[in-house]
Amino acid sequence: MRKIGLTLLTAFVGGAMALGTYKVFEKDPNEGLTFEERQKVHFASNPNTSNIVSSAGDVDFTQAAASVTPAVVYIRTTYSAQQQQGRSGGGDPFEDMFGDFFGQRAQPQQRQPQRASGSGVIISTDGYIVTNNHVVANASKVEVTTNDHRTLQAKVIGTDPSTDLALIKVSATNLPIVKLGNSDDVRVGEWVLAVGNPFNLNSTVTAGIVSAKGRNIGILGREEEEQNPFGRSRYQQQQPQQPRLNKAIESFIQTDAAINPGNSGGALVNTKGELIGINSAIASHTGSYEGYGFAVPVNLAKKVLNDLEKFGSVKRGYIGVSFTELNPDVAGELKIKTTNGLYVNELVDGGGAEAAGLQKGDVITKVEGNPVYESSDLQERVGRLQPGDKIRVTVLRAGSEKNFTITLKGEPTAGANKTAMSKSAEELYNKLGASFQPLTQAQKSKFRLNSGVVVTQVRRGGFFENYDIPVGSIITGINGVAINSVQDIDKAITNLKNGQMVIEGYSSDGSRFRNSFDVQ
Repeated sequence: MRKIGLTLLTAFVGGAMALGTYKVFEKDPNEGLTFEERQKVHFASNPNTSNIVSSAGDVDFTQAAASVTPAVVYIRTTYSAQQQQGRSGGGDPFEDMFGDFFGQRAQPQQRQPQRASGSGVIISTDGYIVTNNHVVANASKVEVTTNDHRTLQAKVIGTDPSTDLALIKVSATNLPIVKLGNSDDVRVGEWVLAVGNPFNLNSTVTAGIVSAKGRNIGILGREEEEQNPFGRSRYQQQQPQQPRLNKAIESFIQTDAAINPGNSGGALVNTKGELIGINSAIASHTGSYEGYGFAVPVNLAKKVLNDLEKFGSVKRGYIGVSFTELNPDVAGELKIKTTNGLYVNELVDGGGAEAAGLQKGDVITKVEGNPVYESSDLQERVGRLQPGDKIRVTVLRAGSEKNFTITLKGEPTAGANKTAMSKSAEELYNKLGASFQPLTQAQKSKFRLNSGVVVTQVRRGGFFENYDIPVGSIITGINGVAINSVQDIDKAITNLKNGQMVIEGYSSDGSRFRNSFDVQ
Protein backbone atom coordinates (compact mmCIF):
# COMPACT_ATOMS: atom_id res chain seq x y z
CA MET A 1 0.00 0.00 0.00
CA ARG A 2 2.83 2.39 0.91
CA LYS A 3 4.48 1.61 -2.46
CA ILE A 4 1.29 2.45 -4.39
CA GLY A 5 0.89 5.74 -2.52
CA LEU A 6 4.47 6.71 -3.28
CA THR A 7 3.95 5.94 -6.96
CA LEU A 8 0.81 8.14 -7.14
CA LEU A 9 2.58 11.00 -5.36
CA THR A 10 5.49 10.79 -7.77
CA ALA A 11 3.13 10.83 -10.76
CA PHE A 12 1.25 13.85 -9.42
CA VAL A 13 4.40 15.82 -8.74
CA GLY A 14 5.79 14.91 -12.15
CA GLY A 15 2.59 15.99 -13.90
CA ALA A 16 2.54 19.27 -12.03
CA MET A 17 6.16 19.96 -12.96
CA ALA A 18 5.45 19.15 -16.63
CA LEU A 19 2.42 21.46 -16.67
CA GLY A 20 4.40 24.24 -15.05
CA THR A 21 7.22 23.82 -17.54
CA TYR A 22 4.68 23.96 -20.45
CA LYS A 23 3.17 27.16 -19.10
CA VAL A 24 6.59 28.76 -18.81
CA PHE A 25 7.53 27.89 -22.37
CA GLU A 26 3.99 28.09 -23.86
CA LYS A 27 4.04 29.51 -27.42
CA ASP A 28 1.54 31.79 -29.19
CA PRO A 29 -1.02 29.40 -30.76
CA ASN A 30 -0.87 31.44 -33.97
CA GLU A 31 2.88 31.19 -34.31
CA GLY A 32 3.88 29.40 -37.48
CA LEU A 33 0.36 29.36 -38.90
CA THR A 34 -0.63 31.05 -42.13
CA PHE A 35 -3.43 33.62 -42.06
CA GLU A 36 -5.72 31.10 -43.69
CA GLU A 37 -4.92 28.52 -41.04
CA ARG A 38 -5.45 31.05 -38.27
CA GLN A 39 -8.89 31.88 -39.65
CA LYS A 40 -9.79 28.20 -39.83
CA VAL A 41 -8.90 27.85 -36.16
CA HIS A 42 -10.86 31.00 -35.29
CA PHE A 43 -14.05 29.99 -37.07
CA ALA A 44 -13.79 26.42 -35.77
CA SER A 45 -13.63 27.80 -32.24
CA ASN A 46 -16.37 30.38 -32.84
CA PRO A 47 -19.01 28.71 -35.02
CA ASN A 48 -21.54 31.52 -34.52
CA THR A 49 -19.35 33.97 -36.43
CA SER A 50 -19.65 31.89 -39.59
CA ASN A 51 -23.45 31.64 -39.63
CA ILE A 52 -23.86 34.30 -42.34
CA VAL A 53 -26.72 33.49 -44.67
CA SER A 54 -26.39 34.79 -48.22
CA SER A 55 -28.86 37.58 -49.01
CA ALA A 56 -28.76 36.82 -52.72
CA GLY A 57 -30.13 33.30 -52.87
CA ASP A 58 -29.72 31.65 -56.24
CA VAL A 59 -27.86 33.79 -58.76
CA ASP A 60 -30.81 33.91 -61.13
CA PHE A 61 -32.28 37.33 -61.81
CA THR A 62 -34.96 36.37 -64.33
CA GLN A 63 -37.93 36.50 -61.94
CA ALA A 64 -36.84 39.77 -60.36
CA ALA A 65 -36.29 41.37 -63.77
CA ALA A 66 -39.65 40.14 -65.04
CA SER A 67 -41.52 41.55 -62.04
CA VAL A 68 -39.83 44.97 -62.08
CA THR A 69 -39.45 45.85 -65.76
CA PRO A 70 -43.16 46.48 -66.49
CA ALA A 71 -43.27 49.18 -63.79
CA VAL A 72 -40.18 51.15 -64.89
CA VAL A 73 -41.08 53.95 -67.29
CA TYR A 74 -39.30 56.18 -69.77
CA ILE A 75 -39.63 59.90 -69.00
CA ARG A 76 -39.19 62.59 -71.63
CA THR A 77 -39.20 66.25 -70.64
CA THR A 78 -39.53 69.45 -72.67
CA TYR A 79 -38.12 72.85 -71.73
CA SER A 80 -39.01 76.25 -73.09
CA ALA A 81 -36.16 78.56 -74.09
CA GLN A 82 -36.53 80.54 -70.85
CA GLN A 83 -36.64 77.42 -68.70
CA GLN A 84 -33.69 75.92 -70.56
CA GLN A 85 -31.62 79.02 -69.88
CA GLY A 86 -32.34 78.72 -66.16
CA ARG A 87 -31.63 75.00 -66.31
CA SER A 88 -28.20 75.34 -67.91
CA GLY A 89 -27.08 78.59 -66.34
CA GLY A 90 -28.25 78.23 -62.78
CA GLY A 91 -25.22 76.45 -61.38
CA ASP A 92 -26.90 73.04 -61.28
CA PRO A 93 -24.61 70.95 -59.04
CA PHE A 94 -25.41 67.75 -60.96
CA GLU A 95 -24.31 69.19 -64.27
CA ASP A 96 -21.31 70.96 -62.73
CA MET A 97 -20.00 67.74 -61.23
CA PHE A 98 -20.77 65.19 -63.92
CA GLY A 99 -21.15 67.14 -67.16
CA ASP A 100 -23.87 65.41 -69.17
CA PHE A 101 -24.95 63.81 -65.92
CA PHE A 102 -27.21 60.85 -66.64
CA GLY A 103 -28.25 62.39 -69.96
CA GLN A 104 -30.28 65.24 -68.47
CA ARG A 105 -28.50 68.21 -70.06
CA ALA A 106 -29.90 69.67 -73.26
CA GLN A 107 -28.18 72.17 -75.57
CA PRO A 108 -28.57 75.72 -74.20
CA GLN A 109 -27.39 77.53 -77.30
CA GLN A 110 -30.46 76.56 -79.31
CA ARG A 111 -33.57 78.68 -78.87
CA GLN A 112 -36.26 76.15 -79.74
CA PRO A 113 -37.75 73.94 -77.01
CA GLN A 114 -35.25 71.37 -75.77
CA ARG A 115 -35.79 67.80 -74.64
CA ALA A 116 -34.16 65.48 -72.12
CA SER A 117 -34.95 62.03 -70.79
CA GLY A 118 -34.70 59.76 -67.79
CA SER A 119 -36.49 56.96 -65.95
CA GLY A 120 -39.16 56.55 -63.33
CA VAL A 121 -40.74 53.85 -61.17
CA ILE A 122 -44.49 53.33 -60.79
CA ILE A 123 -45.28 52.92 -57.09
CA SER A 124 -49.07 53.19 -57.13
CA THR A 125 -51.61 51.57 -59.44
CA ASP A 126 -53.38 54.91 -59.90
CA GLY A 127 -50.42 56.56 -61.59
CA TYR A 128 -47.96 57.92 -59.03
CA ILE A 129 -44.36 57.66 -60.24
CA VAL A 130 -41.10 58.37 -58.41
CA THR A 131 -38.15 59.84 -60.29
CA ASN A 132 -35.29 62.25 -59.67
CA ASN A 133 -35.78 65.95 -59.14
CA HIS A 134 -33.14 66.71 -61.77
CA VAL A 135 -35.07 64.64 -64.33
CA VAL A 136 -38.15 66.89 -64.21
CA ALA A 137 -36.84 70.13 -62.68
CA ASN A 138 -38.07 73.20 -64.63
CA ALA A 139 -39.78 71.06 -67.28
CA SER A 140 -42.82 72.59 -68.96
CA LYS A 141 -43.96 69.23 -70.32
CA VAL A 142 -43.43 65.73 -68.92
CA GLU A 143 -44.26 62.65 -71.00
CA VAL A 144 -44.21 59.11 -69.64
CA THR A 145 -43.91 56.06 -71.85
CA THR A 146 -44.85 52.81 -70.16
CA ASN A 147 -43.33 49.42 -70.83
CA ASP A 148 -46.35 48.50 -72.97
CA HIS A 149 -45.67 51.57 -75.18
CA ARG A 150 -48.42 53.88 -73.97
CA THR A 151 -47.48 57.58 -73.86
CA LEU A 152 -49.13 59.63 -71.11
CA GLN A 153 -48.83 63.26 -70.02
CA ALA A 154 -47.63 63.64 -66.43
CA LYS A 155 -48.02 66.35 -63.85
CA VAL A 156 -45.32 67.21 -61.30
CA ILE A 157 -46.89 66.73 -57.86
CA GLY A 158 -43.83 67.95 -55.98
CA THR A 159 -40.05 67.93 -55.90
CA ASP A 160 -37.41 67.71 -53.18
CA PRO A 161 -33.97 68.98 -54.25
CA SER A 162 -32.59 68.05 -50.81
CA THR A 163 -32.86 64.35 -51.70
CA ASP A 164 -33.07 64.72 -55.52
CA LEU A 165 -36.48 63.07 -55.55
CA ALA A 166 -39.67 64.01 -57.36
CA LEU A 167 -43.21 62.65 -57.50
CA ILE A 168 -45.18 62.84 -60.74
CA LYS A 169 -48.57 61.47 -61.72
CA VAL A 170 -50.28 60.21 -64.86
CA SER A 171 -54.02 59.74 -65.35
CA ALA A 172 -54.27 55.96 -65.54
CA THR A 173 -55.47 53.00 -63.49
CA ASN A 174 -54.43 49.40 -62.85
CA LEU A 175 -50.78 50.13 -63.59
CA PRO A 176 -48.08 47.60 -62.65
CA ILE A 177 -46.02 48.64 -59.63
CA VAL A 178 -42.68 47.78 -58.01
CA LYS A 179 -42.92 46.52 -54.45
CA LEU A 180 -41.23 48.83 -51.93
CA GLY A 181 -38.48 47.05 -50.02
CA ASN A 182 -36.55 47.87 -46.86
CA SER A 183 -33.21 49.58 -47.48
CA ASP A 184 -32.20 49.02 -43.85
CA ASP A 185 -31.94 45.31 -44.68
CA VAL A 186 -29.59 45.91 -47.62
CA ARG A 187 -26.17 44.39 -47.05
CA VAL A 188 -22.87 45.21 -48.65
CA GLY A 189 -22.01 42.45 -51.11
CA GLU A 190 -25.56 41.41 -52.01
CA TRP A 191 -26.68 41.21 -55.62
CA VAL A 192 -28.83 44.03 -56.98
CA LEU A 193 -30.39 44.96 -60.32
CA ALA A 194 -30.58 48.39 -61.95
CA VAL A 195 -33.55 48.87 -64.28
CA GLY A 196 -33.92 51.95 -66.47
CA ASN A 197 -33.55 53.47 -69.90
CA PRO A 198 -29.86 54.26 -70.56
CA PHE A 199 -29.05 55.93 -73.89
CA ASN A 200 -32.79 55.73 -74.74
CA LEU A 201 -32.58 51.92 -74.65
CA ASN A 202 -35.87 51.14 -72.95
CA SER A 203 -36.20 48.53 -70.20
CA THR A 204 -32.52 47.76 -69.71
CA VAL A 205 -31.53 45.52 -66.79
CA THR A 206 -28.00 45.35 -65.36
CA ALA A 207 -26.66 43.48 -62.34
CA GLY A 208 -24.01 44.16 -59.73
CA ILE A 209 -23.50 44.19 -56.00
CA VAL A 210 -23.94 46.73 -53.24
CA SER A 211 -20.50 48.27 -52.85
CA ALA A 212 -21.20 50.46 -49.83
CA LYS A 213 -23.98 52.15 -47.85
CA GLY A 214 -24.40 55.61 -46.39
CA ARG A 215 -22.27 57.35 -49.04
CA ASN A 216 -22.10 61.15 -48.89
CA ILE A 217 -20.58 62.28 -52.20
CA GLY A 218 -21.26 66.01 -51.89
CA ILE A 219 -23.33 66.33 -55.05
CA LEU A 220 -26.52 67.77 -53.53
CA GLY A 221 -26.38 71.46 -52.67
CA ARG A 222 -22.64 71.61 -53.25
CA GLU A 223 -22.93 75.28 -54.15
CA GLU A 224 -23.82 75.84 -50.50
CA GLU A 225 -21.25 76.13 -47.75
CA GLU A 226 -23.29 73.84 -45.55
CA GLN A 227 -24.31 70.48 -46.96
CA ASN A 228 -26.76 68.88 -44.57
CA PRO A 229 -29.98 69.70 -42.71
CA PHE A 230 -28.14 70.36 -39.46
CA GLY A 231 -25.47 72.89 -40.46
CA ARG A 232 -21.89 72.69 -41.67
CA SER A 233 -20.56 69.17 -42.22
CA ARG A 234 -16.97 70.12 -42.91
CA TYR A 235 -14.56 71.57 -40.37
CA GLN A 236 -13.92 75.25 -41.04
CA GLN A 237 -11.60 77.55 -39.10
CA GLN A 238 -13.90 80.54 -38.79
CA GLN A 239 -16.24 82.16 -36.32
CA PRO A 240 -19.30 79.98 -35.62
CA GLN A 241 -22.42 81.00 -37.51
CA GLN A 242 -26.05 80.28 -36.80
CA PRO A 243 -26.74 76.93 -38.49
CA ARG A 244 -29.06 77.07 -41.49
CA LEU A 245 -31.71 74.53 -42.40
CA ASN A 246 -33.06 72.96 -45.60
CA LYS A 247 -29.77 71.37 -46.69
CA ALA A 248 -29.03 68.26 -48.67
CA ILE A 249 -29.52 64.76 -47.31
CA GLU A 250 -27.07 62.26 -48.76
CA SER A 251 -26.87 58.65 -47.68
CA PHE A 252 -26.57 56.86 -51.00
CA ILE A 253 -26.46 53.13 -51.66
CA GLN A 254 -23.35 52.59 -53.79
CA THR A 255 -23.46 49.86 -56.43
CA ASP A 256 -21.34 48.61 -59.32
CA ALA A 257 -24.37 47.66 -61.44
CA ALA A 258 -23.83 49.44 -64.77
CA ILE A 259 -25.91 52.61 -65.03
CA ASN A 260 -25.55 55.30 -67.68
CA PRO A 261 -27.23 58.46 -69.00
CA GLY A 262 -30.97 57.81 -68.93
CA ASN A 263 -30.90 55.53 -65.86
CA SER A 264 -31.54 58.50 -63.60
CA GLY A 265 -34.75 57.99 -61.64
CA GLY A 266 -34.81 54.26 -62.37
CA ALA A 267 -35.07 51.34 -60.00
CA LEU A 268 -32.44 49.63 -57.90
CA VAL A 269 -33.96 46.34 -56.70
CA ASN A 270 -32.83 43.27 -54.78
CA THR A 271 -33.12 39.74 -56.12
CA LYS A 272 -36.65 39.49 -54.72
CA GLY A 273 -37.66 42.30 -57.06
CA GLU A 274 -38.14 44.76 -54.18
CA LEU A 275 -37.30 48.43 -54.68
CA ILE A 276 -34.41 49.38 -52.41
CA GLY A 277 -33.26 52.61 -54.07
CA ILE A 278 -33.76 55.22 -56.80
CA ASN A 279 -30.71 55.53 -59.06
CA SER A 280 -29.52 59.13 -58.96
CA ALA A 281 -25.84 59.63 -59.76
CA ILE A 282 -22.69 58.13 -61.22
CA ALA A 283 -19.08 58.85 -60.35
CA SER A 284 -17.62 59.50 -63.77
CA HIS A 285 -15.08 61.67 -65.58
CA THR A 286 -16.72 61.03 -68.95
CA GLY A 287 -20.44 61.16 -68.13
CA SER A 288 -20.79 57.41 -68.73
CA TYR A 289 -20.41 54.38 -66.48
CA GLU A 290 -16.97 54.00 -64.90
CA GLY A 291 -17.70 51.61 -62.08
CA TYR A 292 -19.93 53.19 -59.43
CA GLY A 293 -23.48 54.40 -59.19
CA PHE A 294 -25.44 55.89 -56.31
CA ALA A 295 -29.08 55.42 -55.33
CA VAL A 296 -31.33 57.17 -52.81
CA PRO A 297 -32.35 54.52 -50.22
CA VAL A 298 -36.03 53.66 -50.44
CA ASN A 299 -36.69 54.12 -46.71
CA LEU A 300 -35.77 57.78 -47.08
CA ALA A 301 -37.72 58.02 -50.34
CA LYS A 302 -40.89 56.67 -48.70
CA LYS A 303 -41.08 59.61 -46.30
CA VAL A 304 -40.34 62.18 -49.01
CA LEU A 305 -42.86 60.74 -51.47
CA ASN A 306 -45.61 60.48 -48.86
CA ASP A 307 -45.08 64.13 -47.95
CA LEU A 308 -45.08 65.26 -51.58
CA GLU A 309 -48.31 63.38 -52.27
CA LYS A 310 -50.01 64.66 -49.14
CA PHE A 311 -48.64 68.18 -48.75
CA GLY A 312 -47.04 69.13 -52.08
CA SER A 313 -43.73 69.69 -50.27
CA VAL A 314 -41.62 67.89 -47.66
CA LYS A 315 -42.25 68.43 -43.97
CA ARG A 316 -38.74 68.06 -42.64
CA GLY A 317 -37.72 67.84 -39.01
CA TYR A 318 -34.44 69.23 -37.70
CA ILE A 319 -32.23 68.45 -34.73
CA GLY A 320 -30.88 71.99 -34.70
CA VAL A 321 -27.10 71.67 -34.47
CA SER A 322 -24.07 72.61 -36.50
CA PHE A 323 -21.54 69.80 -36.40
CA THR A 324 -18.14 68.69 -37.63
CA GLU A 325 -17.51 65.16 -38.90
CA LEU A 326 -14.55 63.83 -36.91
CA ASN A 327 -11.39 62.17 -38.17
CA PRO A 328 -7.84 62.10 -36.72
CA ASP A 329 -6.89 65.43 -38.34
CA VAL A 330 -10.04 67.24 -37.20
CA ALA A 331 -9.74 65.75 -33.70
CA GLY A 332 -6.21 67.13 -33.52
CA GLU A 333 -7.38 70.58 -34.59
CA LEU A 334 -10.13 70.52 -31.96
CA LYS A 335 -7.80 69.04 -29.33
CA ILE A 336 -10.09 66.14 -28.47
CA LYS A 337 -9.22 62.47 -28.06
CA THR A 338 -12.05 60.71 -29.87
CA THR A 339 -11.80 60.46 -33.66
CA ASN A 340 -15.28 59.07 -34.43
CA GLY A 341 -18.60 60.86 -34.33
CA LEU A 342 -19.98 64.34 -34.98
CA TYR A 343 -18.59 67.25 -32.96
CA VAL A 344 -21.27 69.81 -32.02
CA ASN A 345 -20.07 73.30 -32.99
CA GLU A 346 -23.21 75.32 -32.34
CA LEU A 347 -26.85 74.90 -31.36
CA VAL A 348 -29.78 76.54 -33.13
CA ASP A 349 -31.51 78.94 -30.75
CA GLY A 350 -34.78 77.35 -29.69
CA GLY A 351 -33.98 74.16 -31.61
CA GLY A 352 -34.71 70.62 -30.54
CA ALA A 353 -31.13 69.84 -29.48
CA GLU A 354 -30.93 72.91 -27.25
CA ALA A 355 -34.25 72.05 -25.62
CA ALA A 356 -33.12 68.46 -25.01
CA GLY A 357 -29.92 69.55 -23.25
CA LEU A 358 -27.17 69.04 -25.82
CA GLN A 359 -24.19 71.36 -25.47
CA LYS A 360 -21.48 72.82 -27.65
CA GLY A 361 -18.51 70.42 -27.59
CA ASP A 362 -20.61 67.26 -27.30
CA VAL A 363 -19.75 64.46 -29.73
CA ILE A 364 -22.73 62.62 -31.19
CA THR A 365 -21.69 58.94 -31.21
CA LYS A 366 -24.98 57.07 -31.75
CA VAL A 367 -28.44 57.61 -33.18
CA GLU A 368 -31.18 55.20 -32.09
CA GLY A 369 -28.43 52.99 -30.70
CA ASN A 370 -26.54 52.75 -34.01
CA PRO A 371 -22.95 54.05 -34.23
CA VAL A 372 -22.42 57.38 -36.01
CA TYR A 373 -19.20 57.59 -38.00
CA GLU A 374 -20.22 59.97 -40.80
CA SER A 375 -22.78 62.72 -41.24
CA SER A 376 -24.87 60.42 -43.45
CA ASP A 377 -25.40 58.04 -40.50
CA LEU A 378 -27.38 60.80 -38.80
CA GLN A 379 -28.76 62.55 -41.88
CA GLU A 380 -30.74 59.67 -43.28
CA ARG A 381 -32.26 58.70 -39.92
CA VAL A 382 -33.47 62.23 -39.26
CA GLY A 383 -34.55 62.66 -42.87
CA ARG A 384 -37.21 59.98 -42.44
CA LEU A 385 -38.95 61.85 -39.61
CA GLN A 386 -41.46 64.68 -39.31
CA PRO A 387 -41.44 67.78 -37.11
CA GLY A 388 -42.65 66.70 -33.69
CA ASP A 389 -41.15 63.22 -33.98
CA LYS A 390 -38.60 62.16 -31.37
CA ILE A 391 -35.15 60.71 -31.96
CA ARG A 392 -32.69 59.27 -29.44
CA VAL A 393 -29.04 60.26 -29.66
CA THR A 394 -26.02 59.36 -27.57
CA VAL A 395 -23.29 61.94 -27.01
CA LEU A 396 -19.84 61.79 -25.50
CA ARG A 397 -19.36 64.53 -22.89
CA ALA A 398 -16.38 64.83 -20.56
CA GLY A 399 -15.42 61.22 -21.22
CA SER A 400 -18.87 59.77 -20.46
CA GLU A 401 -21.74 58.83 -22.74
CA LYS A 402 -25.13 60.44 -22.15
CA ASN A 403 -28.46 59.71 -23.85
CA PHE A 404 -30.88 62.43 -24.99
CA THR A 405 -34.28 62.32 -26.64
CA ILE A 406 -34.71 65.19 -29.09
CA THR A 407 -38.05 66.43 -30.41
CA LEU A 408 -37.50 67.59 -33.98
CA LYS A 409 -38.48 71.12 -34.94
CA GLY A 410 -39.45 72.26 -38.41
CA GLU A 411 -41.04 74.91 -40.57
CA PRO A 412 -44.81 74.41 -40.77
CA THR A 413 -46.13 73.10 -44.06
CA ALA A 414 -49.42 71.32 -44.32
CA GLY A 415 -52.28 70.62 -46.60
CA ALA A 416 -52.84 68.49 -49.64
CA ASN A 417 -51.91 68.48 -53.27
CA LYS A 418 -53.70 65.56 -54.85
CA THR A 419 -55.05 66.15 -58.32
CA ALA A 420 -55.84 64.08 -61.37
CA MET A 421 -55.61 66.42 -64.35
CA SER A 422 -56.72 66.17 -67.92
CA LYS A 423 -54.00 65.95 -70.53
CA SER A 424 -54.83 69.46 -71.79
CA ALA A 425 -54.14 70.99 -68.34
CA GLU A 426 -51.01 69.11 -67.29
CA GLU A 427 -48.54 71.15 -69.32
CA LEU A 428 -50.02 74.43 -68.10
CA TYR A 429 -49.94 73.22 -64.50
CA ASN A 430 -46.28 72.28 -64.80
CA LYS A 431 -45.48 75.70 -66.25
CA LEU A 432 -46.81 77.30 -63.07
CA GLY A 433 -43.93 75.66 -61.19
CA ALA A 434 -45.71 75.57 -57.84
CA SER A 435 -47.57 73.37 -55.37
CA PHE A 436 -50.62 74.37 -53.34
CA GLN A 437 -52.78 73.53 -50.35
CA PRO A 438 -56.20 74.75 -49.20
CA LEU A 439 -56.28 77.66 -46.77
CA THR A 440 -56.62 76.89 -43.10
CA GLN A 441 -59.33 78.57 -41.08
CA ALA A 442 -56.68 80.71 -39.38
CA GLN A 443 -55.42 81.94 -42.73
CA LYS A 444 -58.94 82.72 -43.92
CA SER A 445 -59.55 84.75 -40.76
CA LYS A 446 -56.26 86.61 -41.06
CA PHE A 447 -56.95 87.78 -44.61
CA ARG A 448 -60.75 87.92 -44.21
CA LEU A 449 -61.26 85.44 -47.02
CA ASN A 450 -63.81 82.72 -47.60
CA SER A 451 -61.68 80.81 -50.10
CA GLY A 452 -58.22 80.50 -51.62
CA VAL A 453 -55.15 78.25 -51.73
CA VAL A 454 -51.69 78.92 -50.32
CA VAL A 455 -48.46 78.34 -52.25
CA THR A 456 -46.40 75.64 -50.51
CA GLN A 457 -43.56 75.24 -53.02
CA VAL A 458 -42.06 77.26 -55.88
CA ARG A 459 -39.83 75.50 -58.38
CA ARG A 460 -37.10 77.00 -60.52
CA GLY A 461 -38.00 78.29 -63.97
CA GLY A 462 -41.78 78.36 -63.54
CA PHE A 463 -44.17 81.29 -63.80
CA PHE A 464 -44.40 81.69 -60.05
CA GLU A 465 -40.64 82.15 -59.73
CA ASN A 466 -40.38 84.40 -62.79
CA TYR A 467 -43.18 86.68 -61.55
CA ASP A 468 -41.99 86.60 -57.94
CA ILE A 469 -44.97 84.83 -56.38
CA PRO A 470 -43.27 83.25 -53.34
CA VAL A 471 -44.16 80.47 -50.93
CA GLY A 472 -46.84 81.68 -48.54
CA SER A 473 -48.73 83.69 -51.17
CA ILE A 474 -52.48 83.14 -51.35
CA ILE A 475 -54.12 82.55 -54.72
CA THR A 476 -57.78 83.62 -54.85
CA GLY A 477 -58.45 83.61 -58.58
CA ILE A 478 -57.05 82.36 -61.89
CA ASN A 479 -58.43 83.57 -65.23
CA GLY A 480 -61.48 85.03 -63.51
CA VAL A 481 -62.34 81.75 -61.76
CA ALA A 482 -62.51 81.76 -57.95
CA ILE A 483 -60.01 79.29 -56.45
CA ASN A 484 -61.09 77.37 -53.38
CA SER A 485 -59.22 74.08 -53.91
CA VAL A 486 -56.44 72.53 -55.94
CA GLN A 487 -59.08 71.04 -58.22
CA ASP A 488 -60.31 74.56 -59.03
CA ILE A 489 -56.83 75.35 -60.39
CA ASP A 490 -57.10 72.46 -62.85
CA LYS A 491 -60.30 73.92 -64.27
CA ALA A 492 -59.20 77.54 -64.24
CA ILE A 493 -55.81 77.32 -65.96
CA THR A 494 -57.32 76.22 -69.27
CA ASN A 495 -59.75 79.17 -69.30
CA LEU A 496 -57.31 81.38 -71.22
CA LYS A 497 -58.17 84.60 -73.06
CA ASN A 498 -55.90 85.51 -75.98
CA GLY A 499 -53.24 83.16 -74.58
CA GLN A 500 -53.04 85.13 -71.33
CA MET A 501 -53.17 83.69 -67.81
CA VAL A 502 -54.21 86.01 -64.99
CA ILE A 503 -53.43 85.14 -61.38
CA GLU A 504 -54.84 87.13 -58.47
CA GLY A 505 -54.17 86.88 -54.78
CA TYR A 506 -52.48 88.24 -51.67
CA SER A 507 -48.85 88.36 -50.58
CA SER A 508 -47.96 87.15 -47.09
CA ASP A 509 -47.91 90.78 -45.89
CA GLY A 510 -51.53 91.23 -46.95
CA SER A 511 -50.88 93.28 -50.09
CA ARG A 512 -52.93 92.36 -53.13
CA PHE A 513 -51.43 91.39 -56.50
CA ARG A 514 -52.64 90.65 -60.02
CA ASN A 515 -50.19 89.15 -62.53
CA SER A 516 -50.86 88.52 -66.22
CA PHE A 517 -48.52 86.58 -68.50
CA ASP A 518 -48.42 84.91 -71.87
CA VAL A 519 -48.47 81.11 -71.82
CA GLN A 520 -48.21 80.48 -75.58
